[in-house]
Amino acid sequence: MVTDAVELRRATPDDADFLVALYAPEDVDPFLGPRRARSREELLAEIERSAREPATFGRMIIEAGGERAGALGYHEVNARNRIAQLEGLAVHPSFRGRRLADAAAREAQRYLLLELDFHRLELACYGFNERAIAHAERSGFVREGVKRKAYLRNGEWQDAVEFGLVREDLEG
Repeated sequence: MVTDAVELRRATPDDADFLVALYAPEDVDPFLGPRRARSREELLAEIERSAREPATFGRMIIEAGGERAGALGYHEVNARNRIAQLEGLAVHPSFRGRRLADAAAREAQRYLLLELDFHRLELACYGFNERAIAHAERSGFVREGVKRKAYLRNGEWQDAVEFGLVREDLEG
């Protein structure tokens, strides 16, 4: 999976320390879901699952110029209706501001919809995460609504902005 700007590849155990460092900074943590894997052991378990179940679960590394630049993930949420949820998008600080996340999201969309044959992709982000909302819209996702006060985060209820994408959205 390669575009002009990025390459997506499945994470390997050699990427575990990179992922720990990517998700650890205090400026990243508020934007991650509370169940997001953060420890080396949790991330290794997800990497192993990604290798075992590539059609339904993925931990992917974003590379730019041959260097690890970030990560994203997906998992099947509805097998009958072929729906996958995207999650855990993060870009290393030294690669931010270059729209690599947008390119990686578009590459993931093509991979999941065209190669893995999902019918629909979904993602959600906290309502306060303006950068994630703008990213989702730039990369082609359609804003479908807001779940009001849907998630308890650090003692406060947070809205979730929900996005979707179907194959026809790629073709249109």
